[in-house]
Amino acid sequence: MFLYYVLIPGINFEGSTYMLNLINRNIVVMGVTNKWSIAWACAKQLHLAGANLIFTYYGDRSLRSLEKLATSEGVEGKFHVSCDVTKDEDIERTFKEIGDKFGTIHGVIHSIAYSNKDELSGRYCDTSRDGYALAQDVSSFSLVAVSKYASDYMTEGGSIVTMSYLGGERVVKNYNVMGVAKAALEMSVKYLAHDLGENQIRVNAISAGPVKTLSAKGVSDFDKLCAGYEDRAPLRRMVKPEEIGNSAVFLLSDLGSGITGEILHVDCGFNILGY
Repeated sequence: MFLYYVLIPGINFEGSTYMLNLINRNIVVMGVTNKWSIAWACAKQLHLAGANLIFTYYGDRSLRSLEKLATSEGVEGKFHVSCDVTKDEDIERTFKEIGDKFGTIHGVIHSIAYSNKDELSGRYCDTSRDGYALAQDVSSFSLVAVSKYASDYMTEGGSIVTMSYLGGERVVKNYNVMGVAKAALEMSVKYLAHDLGENQIRVNAISAGPVKTLSAKGVSDFDKLCAGYEDRAPLRRMVKPEEIGNSAVFLLSDLGSGITGEILHVDCGFNILGY
């Protein structure tokens, strides 16, 4: 259960204390859709680390699912607030509500991506203009807008962590337009890290191995991809959702204080392969 996060308050290195926990840190988690989502895996590990969790949701159905999930798994959300990431004014309102209630934001998990399913298969050159724009807007630009408005309330510095995938670096069959959106997302991480660094706000991405989420169901032959993955990855297995969550805790905690602009691969080593 990884309870050591809250049992060990810190490690001292040459007079400096590096905190292993996130007690009293206000962390915004964006993108929880169900218990299989990466955002929820992050939320569970953040909960164990003692963070004050603030969840965003989109639509009443999403809110009901989130509340039911939190109750069933004992993960308390200190605040729930709606957010439509396709509208700047809604993102601005969301973070103002959070700022008004909590004062300071210490971290953000951005785990949001979307494209039309029919844009993922076939030839990438057949991508529609509208489909391309939608994938970029939701999956990439939303991080830019979220960082802009969240940073206004990150007055003590902090950390923003987004979620990527190897398809942003290499061609992955049936990933197409989402791969290009992830490439833009990863470059945005670097530019945002540069912009916000002077305020001691770190921006990083986790490039996670494939996890059987609701979004993954939109990728054709996903099960075949996973089968080949286990045969080839250096650790000979799939990454576990809690391992992704643990990496997010690390990047949000003081232990990751010197890391920004990085794409951290949490994929059982699959990214190192040249074949």
